[in-house]
Amino acid sequence: MRGTLLYGPRDVRVEERPDPKIVEPTDAILRISTTCVCGSDLWPYRGIEPITGPTPMGHEYVGIVEEVGSSVKTIKPGQFVIGSFFASDNTCPICQAGYQSRCIHSQLIGALGAQAQWLRVPLADGTLVATPDIPSDDLIPSLLAASDVLGTGWFGAVAANVGPGKTAVVIGDGAVGLLAVLASKQLGAERIVAISRHAKRQQLAREFGATDIVTERGEAGVEKIKELTDGLGAHSVIEAVGTQESMLQAIRSTRPGGYVGYVGVSHDVKLDGQELFFSEVHLHGGPAPVRRFLPDLIDRIWKGQIHPGKVFDLELPLEQVAEGYRAMDERRAIKALLRP
Repeated sequence: MRGTLLYGPRDVRVEERPDPKIVEPTDAILRISTTCVCGSDLWPYRGIEPITGPTPMGHEYVGIVEEVGSSVKTIKPGQFVIGSFFASDNTCPICQAGYQSRCIHSQLIGALGAQAQWLRVPLADGTLVATPDIPSDDLIPSLLAASDVLGTGWFGAVAANVGPGKTAVVIGDGAVGLLAVLASKQLGAERIVAISRHAKRQQLAREFGATDIVTERGEAGVEKIKELTDGLGAHSVIEAVGTQESMLQAIRSTRPGGYVGYVGVSHDVKLDGQELFFSEVHLHGGPAPVRRFLPDLIDRIWKGQIHPGKVFDLELPLEQVAEGYRAMDERRAIKALLRP
């Protein structure tokens, strides 16, 4: 099969890779319908996360089940399925509490490489969720978004305790941040403030439900949020970047007693214990337990209630994956969809 490998900083190639095979009786083999480039893929692409050799890439996927292991009971060949970027059994106590990304048997799909024609998915019964039928082509981008960025933005909003009557602030205008805006709208936020300096992203944030746009960042951004909230700060802030500046802006933009949901992959973030102590904010986040939300998100997409696939503003064949990485790295694209 053809699959994506990262050889080093900004060196992405599509090459022949071995076809995946059933390894464990709990595995499934998918024929990938669409996959995509994630903002978190840009960390190793830029050399910020070092790799030690040619590394399979990709952890977002939808597709048709081609084969299942002998122990798989609920997933069947011929089904169209969506899975999370973490494989999980969905039965352990951590999964049952809603944190499938920290399942005691979790495995990272990214290590297997979903930017490819085929994919082996471990723990298929616990990881994959089938759609009611084979979806029409226009639904597939939105279903693909549910595999990571929609579920991650949704978790950010849930972790930030977004709800009716509240002001929610979203820091980050990538796909996760934009879909955190959508999630905040769906969860009933009264006011949604998107932090963005890019006109196209601001427009999509408005379409997803943003009521206000703030262009300032850092301390200037904090002051602007305070101005919009009578000096108190927001009830809920979603941090969807992962840098020191974005995390501090999130904490400092939150009112005492408010909530920060952080879903940006943290890099070199250090918090001052005394400042955190006196901020009296709730901090919750991490790798999103996307599997928790998949049934609900699939249902909303299937019924046409939400259209998260609008974050894909660049579509390419898999063979041109390197251009997808370049476009996202240079912020010419919000998110690149790939068709094998």
